Amino acid sequence: MFEKKNLIISIVMLICALALSGCSSKSDNSNNGSSSASKPGGSLKVAYPAQPTSLDPHLTTANATRDPARHIFETLVTLNSKFEVTPMLAESYEVSKDRKKVTFVLRKGVKFHNGKEMKAEDVIASMTKWQEGAVAKANLGNSKWEAEDEYTVILHVETPSIVLLPVLAEVGQFAAIMPKEVIESADTSGITEYIGTGPFKFVEWKQNQYVHLKKFDDYQASSQPADGLAGKKEALVDDIYFHFVTDNSTRVAGMISGEYDLSVMMPWDAAPQFENVSSLETIQAPLGIHTLIFNKQNGFLKNVKARQAVNLAIDKKEVLTAAVTDGYFRLDPGYMLKEQGLWYTDTGKEIYEAKDTEKAKQLLKEAGYNGEELRILTSRDYSQHYNSAVAVQQQLQKIGMNVKLDVVDWSTLLDRRNKPDQWEMFFTSWPVSATPLQYPFLDSRAKFAGWTNNPEIDKLLNQIKAQSSQDKAKETFSELQRVIWEDMPVVNIGAYDSISVKANKVKGYQEFLGPVLWNTTAKE
Repeated sequence: MFEKKNLIISIVMLICALALSGCSSKSDNSNNGSSSASKPGGSLKVAYPAQPTSLDPHLTTANATRDPARHIFETLVTLNSKFEVTPMLAESYEVSKDRKKVTFVLRKGVKFHNGKEMKAEDVIASMTKWQEGAVAKANLGNSKWEAEDEYTVILHVETPSIVLLPVLAEVGQFAAIMPKEVIESADTSGITEYIGTGPFKFVEWKQNQYVHLKKFDDYQASSQPADGLAGKKEALVDDIYFHFVTDNSTRVAGMISGEYDLSVMMPWDAAPQFENVSSLETIQAPLGIHTLIFNKQNGFLKNVKARQAVNLAIDKKEVLTAAVTDGYFRLDPGYMLKEQGLWYTDTGKEIYEAKDTEKAKQLLKEAGYNGEELRILTSRDYSQHYNSAVAVQQQLQKIGMNVKLDVVDWSTLLDRRNKPDQWEMFFTSWPVSATPLQYPFLDSRAKFAGWTNNPEIDKLLNQIKAQSSQDKAKETFSELQRVIWEDMPVVNIGAYDSISVKANKVKGYQEFLGPVLWNTTAKE
C-alpha cells in the first residue's frame, strides 16, 4: 500500500492540483526524468543573480539558498507537479484519525554524501532543528518527534492542522534531512558541513564567485516517476556551477555569448534580445506576489495610519511597470494567485485599488509625521526589488515623506532585515505556495522581518488550521485577507511572472518553484 493519507489533506491537495496544474511550472519535456535520449556528463553553468548567506535551508526563506540547496538536501515529503504532498525520503506516511500523530516509514538504504545510511536519529535531529525556524515554528509549535525504530519516525502533533503536511513539504526554509552529527555541530549561524542525500553533493563555495556541486554516485533514487520535485531524480551532468552574477547586463551578455548554459530571474526588458538568438530559449513561469514589507517593531511605520498612508500613495501599476515589463504582471489584491481557486479571494479589492494622495497626507498628519527620514532597504541584485524601491521612493516623496534608499548587496540585506533598527521598508517577492499559511510575514510566532504582531491575524490563522473542510478554510482565509488589507503588515503590489533563459543544448530542464537541475543534460 503506497500510503494512507489523511482524507482532508487528500481532498485539499487534489483540488489544489486541479486548480494549479499547468500554472506554476514550465518544463522542457524533451528529456524529463529519462536518460534514454540524453547525453549525460559534462557541466551545467548557471548564472545566478545573488549569493546566499548560507546553504543551510533551515535558516532562511531566501531563493538564493533554496535553489542550490534543493540539489544537495531532500525532505521526508515533497510536492509533485500538481502540488500534492508526496513521499520523498519517507517510503510512506500515515495520519491518525484524530490527526494528532503522523507516522513516517523511511526508505532503507538511502545514503548521505558522507557514506552513512540515513536513519531515524538523523531525521529527528534534523526536524528538531528545522522546527526552530520561522515557518515551522508557526505551524508545528511544540510538536515532538520520536523514533519508533531505526526506520520509523512518529510526529506527535501539538495542534492538528489542515496544512501540516504541506508545511513539511514546503520549498522555502525547507525541512532538509542531514546527518545527526552535522546537526550537532551546527551553531547559531547554521550548519558548517553541507551533507545531504540529494543527487548532487557539495564541493566548494568560492565566495562572490560560485558554488560547485558534483554528481553523487551513490544516490538512491526513488522508484516513482519524476514529477515536480518528487519521484526519480538522476544527476545527468557531472558538475553544476552556480556562478553569482549580480549584474543583469553581465548575465544577459553571458547567456548570449554562450558563457553560461542557464540563467534564472532574468530582467524582463531583456526578453526581446533573447528572442533574436536562435541558440537560446526563454521560459516564463508564475513567480508569485510582490510585497512591500513594513517594520512594525521600530520607527514611524509602527503606526497603522502611516502604513495605510503609504498604501494610498502608491500607484501599484506604476510600481509593477518599473519592476517588470508589461505582459509579465497583473494587478490583483489576492495573496494567493487567481488560478488557485482553492484559496483565491479578491477581498480587500477596494483598499488595494484606492489611490488618494490627499487622504494619504491626512493620515500622515494624524499619525504625527514630522519629516523624519524613512529608509527603504534594497539591493540591485534583484532588479525588480530595486526598481520598485525607486518608484515608491518617488511616490512617497510626492506626499511629503522623507524617504532614502539604503542600497546593499543581497546577502547584507538578508542580514540587516533581521535588525529592527536598520530599516523601515523593503521589497521582496513570495513564490507560489500550496497554502497561504506558509507566508511567514503573517504569524507573530514566526518573528519574520517586519515583526507582524496582530492577535486577530494569529486567531484567524489558527482557525484556518483547525477547519475540517477546505470550504470553511477558504471562508476564514477571506476574513484574514480583509484584516491584512486593513492592518497592512505588508502591501501586496500584485502578481508577476519570472523569466529564465536556457541554451538549446540544455534538455530536460524544469522550473517548479525554482530551477530543477536533476534529470537535465547540458551536452551537445
